Amino acid sequence: MGESTDQRNGIRVREKHLAAFVGSIARGDQEALGAFYDQTSASVYSLALQILKDRPAAEEVTLDVYTQVHRQAGHYDPARGAPSAWLLTLTRSRAIDRRRADAQQRKREQNLDSIETLRALTADPEEASVATELRRGVQTALLALTPEQRRVIEIAYYAGLSHSEIAAKLGEPLGTVKSRIRAAMTQLRDLLRPLSLEGET
Repeated sequence: MGESTDQRNGIRVREKHLAAFVGSIARGDQEALGAFYDQTSASVYSLALQILKDRPAAEEVTLDVYTQVHRQAGHYDPARGAPSAWLLTLTRSRAIDRRRADAQQRKREQNLDSIETLRALTADPEEASVATELRRGVQTALLALTPEQRRVIEIAYYAGLSHSEIAAKLGEPLGTVKSRIRAAMTQLRDLLRPLSLEGET
């Protein structure tokens, strides 16, 4: 019986200390936030891990909870519950939100995988063959350009830079870059014309 009373008294003392920490946190005391974290983070992490079944996610939720404590300490009302109960309520809410968000993300990824699988299964073999040949033709045509021409084309189309941005990147005059791109495009058009004619037959 005595042990039970001692336990209750110990809990009251602990909650009183935690309430004092929350009050200090509300006044911007960073040391109080650190002490509050040291005394309660094990329980917060344990609850988050129990809900999420994922250690990295539980660690992230734990950090989120204390960020929320830092922001909302001023709204804590002792009349509505003990500090530890308030803290675990925040944890439970954050962990459940994270679990729902993760589930939605997994569902979206599964849907995308299903769409890609369906596309692969329903793709026209002839179209796939044409696309492969065209891709090879483009790669071959690019190799036929001079290194300088190939460089500006790759920057223009893969990096998406404008002519003036390419000139600045290469440290060359804008006119030189424009002429090089124009010559490269003319050569590519001539090299790829047989492929386009094959596609029309």
